[in-house]
Amino acid sequence: MPTLLMCIDAPMQSWGVRSHFASRDTATEPTKSGIVGLLAAALGIPQNADEEIHHLASLRMGVRVDREGVLENDFHTVQNVPNTEGKNHRTAVTKRFYLADALFLVALESEDRHLLHQLLTALHQPHWPLYFGRKAFPPARPIPTQGLPSEHQSVTAQSLDHALRTHPWLENQPRVKNRPHTTGENASPDWLRTVVDADPFALDVELRHDFPLSFNPQQRSYASRAVQTGHVPLTPEMISSSTA
Repeated sequence: MPTLLMCIDAPMQSWGVRSHFASRDTATEPTKSGIVGLLAAALGIPQNADEEIHHLASLRMGVRVDREGVLENDFHTVQNVPNTEGKNHRTAVTKRFYLADALFLVALESEDRHLLHQLLTALHQPHWPLYFGRKAFPPARPIPTQGLPSEHQSVTAQSLDHALRTHPWLENQPRVKNRPHTTGENASPDWLRTVVDADPFALDVELRHDFPLSFNPQQRSYASRAVQTGHVPLTPEMISSSTA
């Protein structure tokens, strides 16, 4: 089954899952709702187009963490915040979390190759600006993977699981990329964490409440999805064929 591959790289990213009022959290990897929102912006799908949003959310998604981010937080001042009756406006301080220096490979699998190519074209020429959770967090490099051997292009014939195991490492920081990773035949390899959509009846799954049902500002709603967390080895082949 063909797979669309995306590079999610930025100095700062925010993938909220349980944000409420004065505290805005972030997951430690891209959420389903965050990636669907990114694709919807690229295609120009409005927030109230629930059927189209659900169609994008039905794509099977997997994330490989090529560089774990550092959880940071800052404070924002919000003015003219009303009380529950819409009166007594005040100034509020909100605490917002984000990931710094994180890097992800995101894979989307579908039988509909035409849709994947449509998404690829939209990511190259997005209808609306793209950002990772906040408008101040734009991509650091093109989202479609590029500059790689033909079998690892942005839309590949490989399955999602195979792509996560074999796709070249996206790391491009020399201080990280050039350090020794494996030495000798018996050395233990480095491992990259993965989070993949899974059968809800499978063993060792957990629920993530980030499957978007509607992005309508008046009635945002989400459902839970089952994911399986695992690890794939960072092989010498993945390092030697990684991007510059």
